Amino acid sequence: MDDIIDIAAAEARSAAADARASAAEQSEGGPVMDAAAPLAVDPLADALRDATEQKDKYLRLYAEFENFRKRAVRDRQDAEKYGMSAVMRGLLETLDDLGRVAHMTPAGTDAATVVDGVNMVEKKLLKSLAGHGMEVVNPEGEVFNPALHEAITTMPAALPEEDDRIAQVYQVGYVLNGTLLRPARVVVKQWNG
Repeated sequence: MDDIIDIAAAEARSAAADARASAAEQSEGGPVMDAAAPLAVDPLADALRDATEQKDKYLRLYAEFENFRKRAVRDRQDAEKYGMSAVMRGLLETLDDLGRVAHMTPAGTDAATVVDGVNMVEKKLLKSLAGHGMEVVNPEGEVFNPALHEAITTMPAALPEEDDRIAQVYQVGYVLNGTLLRPARVVVKQWNG
């Protein structure tokens, strides 16, 4: 493409030189022409100049877009790193507590103390995650909702009012900022009477 533009530019310069020579020959035998007078407009030279300007604009726009794309990728990665570091900082105390429970000496600790310690760590962990927008879905006794719950089995209901009620939760679910991360896995009562 550049070769074609260079050839066209050389032809345009040649045509302009021929036009100047022709004008000089005519001025010898005829009226004197002013050297500052504009020459005839060459459409090829204008088109070539326009093409060169458009190519330059295109290259600048392409470079700007590539810079924007790289900056957007870098900004997204920085935001992910920042978000992850905020969550991790919230979990550090809970991790410390879990380490203390894990390194208790079995001889000097009774089972009730260990259970209480693990319960406190769980509460602290859930509180920390709730601060980042996570909610626990523990729907025991609620009406079955397929958008939040996954029925793994059913069991007969004793009363018609218990139809589609959750009898047991096998595994709690989680929602993060309104988005379901994992449905609660449940047993649902069904009225067959």
